[in-house]
Amino acid sequence: MSTNCLEIRNLHATIAANGTPILNGLDLTLPKGEVHAIMGPNGSGKSTLAKILAGHKAYEVTDGEVLLDGNNLFDMEIDERARAGLFLAFQYPLEIPGVSNANFLRAALSARLPEGEEIDAVSFYKQLRAKMSLLDMDTKFTGRAVNEGFSGGEKKRNEILQMMLLEPTYAVLDETDSGLDIDALKIVARGVNAMRTPERGILLITHYQRLLNYIQPDHVHVLANGRIVRSGDRTLALELEEKGYDWIREADEAAAAAAGA
Repeated sequence: MSTNCLEIRNLHATIAANGTPILNGLDLTLPKGEVHAIMGPNGSGKSTLAKILAGHKAYEVTDGEVLLDGNNLFDMEIDERARAGLFLAFQYPLEIPGVSNANFLRAALSARLPEGEEIDAVSFYKQLRAKMSLLDMDTKFTGRAVNEGFSGGEKKRNEILQMMLLEPTYAVLDETDSGLDIDALKIVARGVNAMRTPERGILLITHYQRLLNYIQPDHVHVLANGRIVRSGDRTLALELEEKGYDWIREADEAAAAAAGA
């Protein structure tokens, strides 16, 4: 059992409300120090996987396990997963009216400190402004409510800002590139690349390989019918860009039919 990876083993999951299967035996290992990309068509289970890792109650895990540095992720409450080093950047970031960005981030960082310890305000704001500068964010955003009135690109940059301040061990970015123009995409990629270290694993979930022009993944996986059906290096993403997903699905269905024959 490895203590240096996020390991997903034979994960099956359904929609809790009606039992519709979404994930069907998904296996994936994300070691520290690597960037992995998951690609796949709509409805393949990409965002479901991200939400299940974060603890979303709309989904029920029916089989399999997820180990976070050797510990069972499903034994942890949502806040415990975050404190253990898991971070999720949402595809559609939520607005939190009445809570400023600065207060939100400071509270999140304070929650990780031992009881009785406090964050030094001067060093916190110095670090916050440095990260915002890297993401071309105006300092006025520190006083604005979290994501309230933000454009799509501003929300995505704010998600990356949160990741940079919280410094998770494993970051799951759920279609962070969706809705971004090329300039915003480059800025987001700059922030993600700044977080690449031997102590951190990053999982990119995306439809399109254009994000991978700016964030070079170590491995690319194709998710279809709720499981990983193909893995490779970045050239796999280029092949998907050229051919689409149908050839992958057809090959997977043919292999399944041959196995059942």
